[in-house]
Amino acid sequence: MAGLFITFEGPEGAGKSTQVRLLAEWLREQGRAVLTTREPGDGGVVGAEIRQLLLHHHDMTPEAEYLLYSADRAEHVRTVLRPALERGEIVLCDRYLDSSLAYQGYGRGLSLGWLRAVAEGVTGGLKPHRTFLLDLPPEVGLMRFDSRDRLEREPLEFHRRLREGYLELAMAEPERFVVLDATQSVEAIQQSLRSFLASML
Repeated sequence: MAGLFITFEGPEGAGKSTQVRLLAEWLREQGRAVLTTREPGDGGVVGAEIRQLLLHHHDMTPEAEYLLYSADRAEHVRTVLRPALERGEIVLCDRYLDSSLAYQGYGRGLSLGWLRAVAEGVTGGLKPHRTFLLDLPPEVGLMRFDSRDRLEREPLEFHRRLREGYLELAMAEPERFVVLDATQSVEAIQQSLRSFLASML
């Protein structure tokens, strides 16, 4: 594939969507073709309906939750991500497989091996070229919300496990992950992102 696949990960309140938007604006100013997308929900009509289930349906087993995320990811990879990468675009994706490993693996306690096996079939092995992990304590991130969806209302200990999981994933793949301190200002984080991406381009 000729494109560049960049993902953004992190706990609730890390500011991923803001950074994706600002980075996309900067890249377009440089004349780059950029696609911004997110998971769950950007896999067409199917993805949008799955997103509503995931964010608002409370009575769900961890296995069902992960398989719904995987169904959304299957649609997303086939209908959005791969076509954009084949067109040579830079894809900025707010959450991808690492979110599932953190939330359903470290958070819910499901087997990382099983999660990865399902993901391999769903994604066809599509991995990001670079993953930016916006890291911050959950106590800080959760304070940034006035209202919360189903996942954001999980106990604090759940969110602590997520953070630990993300950091473990980053340590296991240092060539792919870039960990950024999300307690910094929006401007400081954005400058770091631009510097890293400029070195890749």
